[in-house]
Amino acid sequence: MEDKKENTNTEVEIDTVSINDDKKEAPSDKQSEIIEQLNNKIAELNDKYLRVAAELENTRRRATLDIESVSRNRAMSVAEKILPVMDAVQSALKHSPDDEGIKSMERALQNAFAQIGITKIETIGQPLNPQFHNAIQMVDKPDEKTATNTIIDEMQSGYMFGDTVLRTAMVIVSK
Repeated sequence: MEDKKENTNTEVEIDTVSINDDKKEAPSDKQSEIIEQLNNKIAELNDKYLRVAAELENTRRRATLDIESVSRNRAMSVAEKILPVMDAVQSALKHSPDDEGIKSMERALQNAFAQIGITKIETIGQPLNPQFHNAIQMVDKPDEKTATNTIIDEMQSGYMFGDTVLRTAMVIVSK
């Protein structure tokens, strides 16, 4: 029986080779047309695949940016709610500059602000910049060395979150 199986396999291989040889020698016009259609279909499906892959990547990128934006907006919202607390602490510190409890609260808030990424806008001695400062009063120069439009006092501190102004500083400017 084993001899018959070997013979059968040999016959099949010979038949297969002869069929393939026939196809290689004379491809018909119909077969060429079918091959061309299949190649076109492959190119079309490959193009669709690449477009879908690109769209998926764009969607991922947009989703990541949206998440970052929402997170940043939420942090800014929380920061804006904490600013009045810092204002109250600074006001209390002006009335009682030697109170260690108030100084400790101010340091704790400043450390929290630094960790969050909130920075105080520099004011006194700086030239007025409407992007960062809101001039609420203009007064005569206190001395000849002070330039015009220089901030001489701060009524309320301004803060930034990264590169975004949370609140402009309310300042008094020299004429």
